[in-house]
Amino acid sequence: MIDTHVHLQLRQYEGEVADVLDRAAAAGVRTVVVPGIDPTDSETVANLARTHNHGPCAVYAAVGVHPTSAHLLTGDALQALTDLAAEAGVVAIGEIGLDYYWTARPDRGWRCAEPEVQREALRRQLSVASDLNLPVIIHDRDAHADTLEILREWRAGDSGAQGTLHSYAGGPELLDSVLDLGFHIGIDGPVTYSKAKDLHEVARRVPLDRLLLETDGPFLTPHPHRGHRNEPAYIPLIAQRIAALKDVPVELVASVTTGNAAALFGLRVV
Repeated sequence: MIDTHVHLQLRQYEGEVADVLDRAAAAGVRTVVVPGIDPTDSETVANLARTHNHGPCAVYAAVGVHPTSAHLLTGDALQALTDLAAEAGVVAIGEIGLDYYWTARPDRGWRCAEPEVQREALRRQLSVASDLNLPVIIHDRDAHADTLEILREWRAGDSGAQGTLHSYAGGPELLDSVLDLGFHIGIDGPVTYSKAKDLHEVARRVPLDRLLLETDGPFLTPHPHRGHRNEPAYIPLIAQRIAALKDVPVELVASVTTGNAAALFGLRVV
């Protein structure tokens, strides 16, 4: 299996990355994709891919600037991301997108890029993805209409453009619009929560060949480990819940989603 979105570069994993990868491999997760969230962080994830690409659970990186940090995407930063994205262990541009949730929170206590800055940064990074023929990992929080509009513009100018909506939050209502774009759907720990009815419906409806598994670790820990740090070893719990919702064998979910991720990101799967 493949965890297509885990932030191993964050402080929650400090000093434990090797152990986390060993546990992932023991649980049947042989590959992870680690997305960057700002220019400095993207260098860190690229280094993780350089260091851990040949272990029992191989690490690949995505590089990008998260929408809340879009004000950091200077011309120099964009060039540095472009240079990193050309490395062999970097398989996507991400985590990029739009996030209007935090812009609407005056109590957040930290600087967050305004929506217009986010939109410009998203378009610039999509252009890099096209130039390098890389897929994208999209963050979309409370910005569904604008996200879909920009992705449609991108696809109109690049018929080969592809990617995934990570931690999909558009509900059943937007699912067909996302699938019409040719995008994959990333599903993570909340699908195991009893009250996540909309996500359960999404899991039932999304075609298996468009589905990706992800943890978004250290966040969004699946049941029964809620309240603790998330990690790739919990991917089987997500696969099991999706299999139950679809009424198919978990082995089928594991096999098809692994193939989906390998094809989208060009991964070497051990």
